[in-house]
Amino acid sequence: MEFFNQYDLKQIENLDLFAKQVVEGFIIGLHKSPFHGFSVEFAEHRLYNSGEPTKNIDWKVFARTDRLYVKKYEEETNLRCQIVIDTSSSMYFPDERKDTKAINKLRFSSLAAASLMNLLKKQRDAFGISLFDEEVHIHTKNKSNTSHYLLMLSYMEKLISNPVMNNKTFATNALHQIADNTHKRSLIIIFSDLLDSRDSLDELFSALLHLKHNKHEIILFHVADDEKEWKFEYENRPYLFIDMETGDKVKLQSSEVKKLYSEKMDEFRENIKSKCLQYNIDYIDADIKKGFYPILNSYLVKRNKMMV
Repeated sequence: MEFFNQYDLKQIENLDLFAKQVVEGFIIGLHKSPFHGFSVEFAEHRLYNSGEPTKNIDWKVFARTDRLYVKKYEEETNLRCQIVIDTSSSMYFPDERKDTKAINKLRFSSLAAASLMNLLKKQRDAFGISLFDEEVHIHTKNKSNTSHYLLMLSYMEKLISNPVMNNKTFATNALHQIADNTHKRSLIIIFSDLLDSRDSLDELFSALLHLKHNKHEIILFHVADDEKEWKFEYENRPYLFIDMETGDKVKLQSSEVKKLYSEKMDEFRENIKSKCLQYNIDYIDADIKKGFYPILNSYLVKRNKMMV
C-alpha cells in the first residue's frame, strides 16, 4: 500500500456517516431499518390480530382502553455502502505519472474513498467498491472487516500505479450494471468527473434514477481540477491539448477559447447541480486542489448538522 501509506486516512474518524433514509443491513448498527423487531426503539402501536404471539401486547394500554394493542419497534441496522469510482483515462488528469505524490482526479477519489471506507469500518458498516470506465470491471460485495478494507485499497493502488490511457467513459452503462447488482436500500457514493462524450445528461440521470428506483441514497462527488478544467487558467501561449480518452489532439492559444470554454463548462456543471437537486441527490463540488480531507470533512459536518 505504498501510495496510501503516505496519507493519514483516519482524519475523519471523529465524524459519522449516517444514512438519511432507511437502509437494509444484516447486523444491529447505527441506521434506521425498514424492518421491525423486538427490544429496540419503540415506533408505534397497532391493533392486535387474533392468533399473533401475545408477548408484544401492551397491557398498560389494555388496562386503560380495554383493547389489545401490540407494540411495534423500529430496528436499527448497519449500512451497506457501495463506493463507485470512475477509472476512465480522464480521471488521470493532471497527468503526473512521474510525481508519485501529485494528486490527480483518480488519486483524489481513491484517497477520499479509502477514508470513507475506514470510517465505515469503524462504524461496523459494510462497504464495497465498483470501478468502471466503459463498463464495470470490479464490483465487490459489502463487508466490514479489515482484510476486506485492505483488498479494496489494493484494487485502487493497482490502478494508481499503472495508468492506462485511451480508456473511455460510459457512465450510463456502468451505473445501470451497478443498480442491477447492488443490494437495495444501500448508500451509493460516486466519484466521477462526468466527462462522457457518449452520454447526454438525460441518459446519465436515467441511470441514476435506476439507482433511486431501487431505494438507494446517492451521493455524487463531482471531481475536477477547477483551475484547469473549469476556469481554463493557462498561460497565454500556444498549447497542444491531448484528449486522454481518445488521443485526439488540438493546438491552440488558450486565450482564444477561454471565455467560450468556461461558459460551456459552467453551464454543464449547473445543469448537473440542478438535476441533482431535482432528484434529491447530494451533489458535492470536489476540487482536487482543495484536498480530500477538507472536502470530506466539510460535507460530513454539513450532513450531520442536517440530520440532528
